[in-house]
Amino acid sequence: MAYPDELLVEGEQVVLHRHPHWKMLLLPVLVFLVVVGLAAFLAALVSAQSWAAIAWIALAVVAVLVVGRFTLVPFVRWRTTHFVVTTRRVLVREGLISRSGMDIPMSRINSVQFRHTILERMLGCGTLVVESASDEPLEFGDIPDVERVHSLLYQEVADDD
Repeated sequence: MAYPDELLVEGEQVVLHRHPHWKMLLLPVLVFLVVVGLAAFLAALVSAQSWAAIAWIALAVVAVLVVGRFTLVPFVRWRTTHFVVTTRRVLVREGLISRSGMDIPMSRINSVQFRHTILERMLGCGTLVVESASDEPLEFGDIPDVERVHSLLYQEVADDD
């Protein structure tokens, strides 16, 4: 999905647009599977009881609340987090209801680094470290294909000079 053009300034083009790596969704998917399995198991256990209908409603309410909190919320957070590299800046946008964002102009970037663990290398993600004119380097975790992003960002910084 392309980044909305109305958020770009005149002459600015999107070079790269990423959401965080899909590994952020592993735990929410696991929670979903466990909750559904456990709810089905408990529903089967109480099916022979006279109060089974009330238990099923209670199980459904608890399951929906747990799935909503531990599966739906992380998915929406993942989907509404954007890491964008344009020809003029690096943008990070997060949130659906309460939004936050950060822009780093290419001219203010001093260095670009990446790091990833062996597990992150196998999954194809890592942490991008951008050192700008600010006091501390900014770290962006769970960037998919971090080495490619590093190269593209470095190229854009070099082209900006």
